[in-house]
Amino acid sequence: MDPELAHAVDACSERTRPQHDPEAQQPKNRAVSRKRSELVHEDADPLVARPPEASPLGLAPEPAVDLGDRHRRIVEAGERPEQLGTDAWSERKHAPSLRRRFSRVCVDSVPKAALRGTVSRDTAGATAPARRASHTAHVEGTLAWPLEQAARTHGAAPAVVDGERELTYRELHRRSGGLGAALSRLGLERGAVVAVLAGNTLAHLECWHALPAHGFVINALNYRLATPELAFMLDDSRAALLLVDRERLEVGRELRRRCDSLQHLVYTDWDEAPPDCLAYEDLVDASPVPAPDLPSHTLAAISYTGGTTGRPKGVMLSHLNLLANAKHNTMEAGFWPSDRYLHSAPMFHVADISQLYGITWAGGTHVMIRRFDARDVVAAVARYRLTFLIFVPTMLRLFLQELLERPVDLSSLRAVIYAAAPISTELQRWAMEVLPCDVIQGYGMTEAAPSLCFLTAEDHRRAAAGEEPFTRRLGSVGRPARGVQLQICDSDDRPLPPGEIGEICARGPNIMLGYWNRPDETAAALRGGWYHTGDAGYADEYGYVFLVDRLKDMIVTGGENVYSIEVERALLAHPAVAEAAVFAIPDRRWGEAVHAVVTLADGAQLEETDLVEHCRTLIAGYKLPRSLELRRAPLPKSGAGKVLKHELRAPYWAGRDRGVAGS
Repeated sequence: MDPELAHAVDACSERTRPQHDPEAQQPKNRAVSRKRSELVHEDADPLVARPPEASPLGLAPEPAVDLGDRHRRIVEAGERPEQLGTDAWSERKHAPSLRRRFSRVCVDSVPKAALRGTVSRDTAGATAPARRASHTAHVEGTLAWPLEQAARTHGAAPAVVDGERELTYRELHRRSGGLGAALSRLGLERGAVVAVLAGNTLAHLECWHALPAHGFVINALNYRLATPELAFMLDDSRAALLLVDRERLEVGRELRRRCDSLQHLVYTDWDEAPPDCLAYEDLVDASPVPAPDLPSHTLAAISYTGGTTGRPKGVMLSHLNLLANAKHNTMEAGFWPSDRYLHSAPMFHVADISQLYGITWAGGTHVMIRRFDARDVVAAVARYRLTFLIFVPTMLRLFLQELLERPVDLSSLRAVIYAAAPISTELQRWAMEVLPCDVIQGYGMTEAAPSLCFLTAEDHRRAAAGEEPFTRRLGSVGRPARGVQLQICDSDDRPLPPGEIGEICARGPNIMLGYWNRPDETAAALRGGWYHTGDAGYADEYGYVFLVDRLKDMIVTGGENVYSIEVERALLAHPAVAEAAVFAIPDRRWGEAVHAVVTLADGAQLEETDLVEHCRTLIAGYKLPRSLELRRAPLPKSGAGKVLKHELRAPYWAGRDRGVAGS
C-alpha cells in the first residue's frame, strides 16, 4: 500500500475505533438520560452556558442568552425543532427575542454566518479555530464514515466504473482525501460552499463523498436551469468555488463573471484543463488528509428546490440527515457488496443521492452514465450485470419501452425503485410484468433527504397476484420508512384519524435543518416539531398513505418540480399578457405537463410559439408550458380577487380520483 494512503487510512481507523478507557468514558457530570439524538455535552453541565468558543464551522458563536432551563438546553445542546414541545414552540412563536434565536436553533449547529451566506470567519477577520466537539456529538457519525468503512473492509473492490475508468475503494478514498486537502490549501475554510455543475461522473461522485466529509458544503446544481437561475443559487449560497465539466464550461465561465463570491473555476474532465480553470485531477492528486471530526448536525449540502414565492429555496441537509436516509433506505431495500448500482438519475437530484451513501457503506459498485438515455441504460444492464436501478416514472416508462425493442438479459437485477413523482397503475403493472426482480416505490422530497415512505417489494408481489387489499394499495405511496414518523393533520395541525384527508407531516433524523437564508419559511415548515410537506392525503387503518392533491402550487413533470408562480412570472413579463394561470394537466409521457391559460391585453396580438420563446429566455426548458390557451376573457376569480385555478383545472382532471397524475 502507498505509505501516504496507509497513513491516512490508519489515521481514519484510529479516529473511529471505539475507545475502551473506562475513565475516558465517564462524564464529569452525570446528565439525565436523554434521547440519543440530543447533543448534550458530557464534559460540562448542559444547563450552564459555555464560554465563547469557535463554532463547528469555524465561527465565534453569539453570546449565550438566558432562556430558561429548557430553552438553554436547546441553544447550548443544539436540540432539533422536533424535540420542542408545543408549549416551548408557542413561547418562541410569541416572543420576538426567542424567534430571532430560533432561526439559529432550528438549523442546529449551522452558524449565523451560514444563514447570512457570509464567509466563515470570526469578528476579527482571522480564521477561527475548530471547536472541540464532545464524544456525544459524534455518535451519529458523519458522511466520512461510509467511504472510510468501505476503504477498510472492501479496499480492493471496485468502487466506481466510469466508462473505461475503474477505481477501487482504496483509490476512491485516497482521491477524496486529496480533494479535501487541496481545497483547504486553496484557502477555502470549513463551511465554505462548493458548487458542482456537471453530469454523472466520477468527479461528481467524489464531490458528494469528499466535500461534506472534509467540512465543506456541496451545492449540486441542476444543469437544466437557465443561467440567471443558476446565478441566483450561487449568489444566494455565496459559493466560493464551482466545479464544471466540459459540456457546461461556457455556462461556468458566464457564472464566474456574474457571481462575485466565486473564487475558483475547476474543470472536471480528464483532458487538459483550459488555462483559466484549475485542473480537477491535480486537486485529487494532492497528498490526502483524514477527514476532520464534525458534529453530526453540521451542514453537509444545500439542495435548491422551487419556492412558492418564485425564488428557489436552499434545503439545508446535515450529515445526520443524509446518513439517516442511507440507513432507512438500507433497511427497506438492502445493499450488499455484490450490488452494482447505476447512477442514471441526475446527481443533482435527491432520487439518485438517496442511494449513494448506502451503496458505498455496503462496498457496492457505482456505475456512471453522464445522463439518462434509455438505450444506454439497457446496454449498461447487460454490460455491467447491474443489480440495482432507480428511476422516476418517466424514465421507467422509457426503459420498459426500450426493452420491448432491444430485450436483454435482466437476470442480474435484484431491485428497481421508482420515486420522485406519482405513477399510474398501468405503468406499475407493466413494470411488475416485465421486471424479474423486486419492484419498490419510494415517496419523499428534498426536505426529507429524501425518503419518507416505501411501497415494498412484498406489497407489489401480492398486488400482482391479485390479493386484496394489496391491489388497492398500489394507489398508495406505502407506509413510513422505519425511522420516520408520519401523521395526517388538519389545518390546525391536529392529527386526523384514518381515512380523513389532511396535510402529510413527518419527523425523524432525516428531516432537513431548514431553508438557507429563510428563517420564517423554516419556522413555518417545521412548526410544532413536524415537517409540513404541503401534500394532501390520508392514511388507511394499516398506515398506508394515499396522496390526494397538493397543497403546494407545484407541478411534477418528469420527476422535476415546477412551481407555477415561476412560469406565471415569465409569462407576465411579456407586454401582451394581462393575466396568466399555470397548473398541471395529465400527460402520459411526463406524468404531468405544464399548462398555461393566458388572458391577452386589450388589442394585443400574440402567437403561442412567440410566447413560449419569450419564456425560454427566462426559465429552464422543462418549465416551459407544454400547452397554452390564449383568451380575451378575464380569468375566473373569487370575491377576494384570487384566480380560481381549480375551475380552470377541473376539465382536465375529470374522472380521476386524485389531482396528481402518474406517468
